[in-house]
Amino acid sequence: MKRLKEILTGILVIAAICILFYFVYQNVNTKTHRDLAKRIAELSPKGGPPETIDGLRKAIALYEDQIERNVREGAQTGTYWKILAIRLADKNMHNDALNAFERAIYFNTEDPTIYYLTGVSAASAAKSLVGFSAGEQKEKDRLFKLSENSYLRAMELDITYTKPMYGIAILYIFELDRPQDAIPYLERYLKISGSDISAMFVLARAYYSTENYTDALELYDRIISRAKDKKIKEEAQKNKDIIQGLIYE
Repeated sequence: MKRLKEILTGILVIAAICILFYFVYQNVNTKTHRDLAKRIAELSPKGGPPETIDGLRKAIALYEDQIERNVREGAQTGTYWKILAIRLADKNMHNDALNAFERAIYFNTEDPTIYYLTGVSAASAAKSLVGFSAGEQKEKDRLFKLSENSYLRAMELDITYTKPMYGIAILYIFELDRPQDAIPYLERYLKISGSDISAMFVLARAYYSTENYTDALELYDRIISRAKDKKIKEEAQKNKDIIQGLIYE
């Protein structure tokens, strides 16, 4: 009998502990929901935190819809800025275009096309600085750096995107006097777009500028064999003759 009482007492104690834990859990869980509801209410102009689970769910659904609308509107706004920037650039208004491209990037940070076009406009804006003021050289350097970084970012986002490969090569050769840095990008570009005669001429010039005469001659031979335009063939042959004169003089 005594043993039975001990067992019953133990069961009652365990039951009491379970009930206590249940109410503690319920209080903690309710507090969590209420804290979230209050947070939602703080963000709402209407106020009044929902006190029930159903009310909380409705409030969360409302804000999810609002967030989704904001995302869609943000994407649309980014598209408008991109269109505006492209139109400004087409009209050679590159400084204004850069401001618009910056806003477009703000709304879409991983669009390689925007970065490529930023690189084009930045280089064009830099070349427009011809010495009207004493501080222009610093601004020119900044814009060329912006152009370089933009091309690099575009290629980082899309390793098969050929336009920034060509763009950065032109920047390195004709603006920054860094033909050696242009060569890898042009070689990669021609692996993808092997029939681009203009790119072949640019790469041949880079080889020539870095005294890599053998590769330059091979490339001019390639141009001569592939080009259909007589003037292009003649230009390639003329450049080839100049290089051969340097080798054998």
